[in-house]
Amino acid sequence: MADEAKYMEAARVAVARACRVCRSVQDRLDDVKAICKDDKSPVTVADFASQAVVAETLREMTGRCHMVGEEDSTALREQIGRGETGAADEMLGAVRTVWDTAAMDEALDAIDLGNADPAEHRRGYWTLDPIDGTKGFLRNQQYAIALAWIEHGSPVLAVMGCPNLSTDHSFPLSERDGRGSLYMAIAGGGVYELHADKPDGDPIHIKRLERDPSEPVRMCESAEGGHTSHDDAERIIETLGEAAEPARLDSQAKYAVVARGQADLYLRLPKPGKPYVEKIWDHAAGSLVAREAGCSVTDVFGHELDFGHGSRLEKNRGVVVGEIALHGKAMAAIEALGIGRG
Repeated sequence: MADEAKYMEAARVAVARACRVCRSVQDRLDDVKAICKDDKSPVTVADFASQAVVAETLREMTGRCHMVGEEDSTALREQIGRGETGAADEMLGAVRTVWDTAAMDEALDAIDLGNADPAEHRRGYWTLDPIDGTKGFLRNQQYAIALAWIEHGSPVLAVMGCPNLSTDHSFPLSERDGRGSLYMAIAGGGVYELHADKPDGDPIHIKRLERDPSEPVRMCESAEGGHTSHDDAERIIETLGEAAEPARLDSQAKYAVVARGQADLYLRLPKPGKPYVEKIWDHAAGSLVAREAGCSVTDVFGHELDFGHGSRLEKNRGVVVGEIALHGKAMAAIEALGIGRG
C-alpha cells in the first residue's frame, strides 16, 4: 500500500487515543449510567467518542479519512434536538480527554466520517469497530478498538487496541489489566505487540509457535453465545482430543489470544437455522493480526474471509482461527460433522 509508514503511524496514534477515551468512560460506568439513565449508555458514549477520536486523528495525520465505521451521529443529533443532551455531553467530555479543543459539532461530524461507502473507495478504506465487545466493556472485562485498512477485499494494515488485556499470559482474562495491549500488523510484515498505555514503546514481534499435539486443546470462545453455536464447538473439540479449560472472553481480543499462543483455536460457528452475516469491522483487524502471527483464518468452508462485498462478509459463513495444524484438523471435523451446511 502507498504511504504504509504514515498510515500505520496514524492508526497507532488513533487507536491508542481511543483506548484512553474508552478507559476514561469505563472508569465512570456508574456515573454515566446515572446521568444517561440507561444501563447500556456507557458503551454507547464510549462507542461514539472512540469513533470520533479515531476518525479525527486519521483525518489530521493523513489528510483524509474514508472509513466504514459501526456508528453514525444520527441518534445523538436527534437526542440533542429533543433537548436530551446527557449522552452527547458525556461523549464530548470523553472525546476531550485526548482532543481538548473539540466542539460538539466537530465531534459529531468526526463520527460521521465513518459513513463512507466501500463501493466508492475501491483503492482502499478504513473500517472501524470503535468498541467490539459491548458486554465485556460493561462487565469491566475484555473489549477491543479494531481498525483496519482494506484494499482489494483484504485487510492489509491493522491496529487493534485491547485496553483490558494484559501482555502477561498468566493474568486472568476475566480481570481488567492496568496497562492493556495494542497490536500492529501489516500484510507480509508480521504483527507486533505493545502496551496500550505506552504505544510509543518498543514493540515485541509475535509469532505463533507450533503447537505440541500431545497437549490438550484450549479453545477461545465468546463469553456470550449470541452469534455462535457452543454446542457445535463442543462436538468439534471432542474429535480433536483432550480439551483444556476454554479461554472465555469477548471481542476481537480472541484473535490476539490465539495469535500469541494463549489459546489454540477460535471458532465462530453459524447457528443452525439462524443465518448471520458477519460485519467487516468485527473481523478485519483481528483476522490480520492472527494471520500475520502465523495462524490460519478461514470460514467454515475453508475459504479466506472476503472483505470485498461492502460492509458485510457476504461470501463467508462463520470463522475458524487456529494454529495451522490444528486448524486443518478442525476443518476436517467441521466437514465430517456437517457443520455450517444447514
